[in-house]
Amino acid sequence: MKRRNFMAMLTGVAVAAPSFLRGQEKRIPRVAVIFAISAAEGEGLVKAFESAWPALGWINGKTIQIDFRRAPPALLLAEVIDAVASAPDVILASGLPVLLAVRRATQTIPIVFVGISDPEGQGFVASLARPGGNMTGFANFEPSIGGKWLQTLKEVAPDLNRVAVLRFPGTQPTIMRDIEANAPPLGIQCVDCAIRDEDELTTVLGGIGGGLSTGIIVMPDPRLASFSATIVDLAARQRHPAIYPIRAFADKGGLMSYGVDLPDEVRRSASYVDRILKGAKPADLPVQAPTRFELVINLKTAEALNLAVPVTLLTRADDVID
Repeated sequence: MKRRNFMAMLTGVAVAAPSFLRGQEKRIPRVAVIFAISAAEGEGLVKAFESAWPALGWINGKTIQIDFRRAPPALLLAEVIDAVASAPDVILASGLPVLLAVRRATQTIPIVFVGISDPEGQGFVASLARPGGNMTGFANFEPSIGGKWLQTLKEVAPDLNRVAVLRFPGTQPTIMRDIEANAPPLGIQCVDCAIRDEDELTTVLGGIGGGLSTGIIVMPDPRLASFSATIVDLAARQRHPAIYPIRAFADKGGLMSYGVDLPDEVRRSASYVDRILKGAKPADLPVQAPTRFELVINLKTAEALNLAVPVTLLTRADDVID
């Protein structure tokens, strides 16, 4: 055999061998986790998700690859497009803006959602029991939460006769209906305050008036959470009693928060990702209801508004901020 033919054959073997060997390597499953929050705000959620995997028999970086992506709502779409392009086996979508963007980007990659209010009413699943399609997950509020928010506000502010409900247009329709249904028996007028951005939020809140007789309910939505400082400040300056869906508002000076324990929900979501990686279809996995809620009362804010928090409510609180 001529030397150059022998070398060509040897080169061909050398080139082919790595390709053959790569074909024998087992690709580990990949999960894209997307949060519509900053890196600092999402650290607790990342830790919650990571903590679930050892008990499920997975080791991140060895038997599974978890890719965490975090971006504020304004920069979210590019992050979602990049995540979908990387072709993960499952996407965990946290919050409404993420789920909206992911749904636009793919109808085939399995999706597990968390932090979504009223997923059936908003059209993400065909039904809670049989989701259909490529997504399922964990709802963070049941429709009846609307009436509970109203009742809790009325306990703290008995002179309440009007409530402004802050939400993005068309979101959380069944929760909104529950608020509207429960308002008249409590002697409260419900005002639907749909906003699209922070400027509109400032205009709407700045014009509601009424002081302590007008309360505020903030619907669960990461876009509204990104305006938390503005909402809490306006509520304080205009002396409106307000109730919020997540603790972060109360920590910033909001009067009260009553909502799901989101880190717990994120931790629980790993079980659904695990089942999908093992062959289950999202269409067959029922949407899970929240199991843990947290009531936080900011007594300093209550005192500033000259509101007396009933002892019965204080005893029900999971935490009181002095």
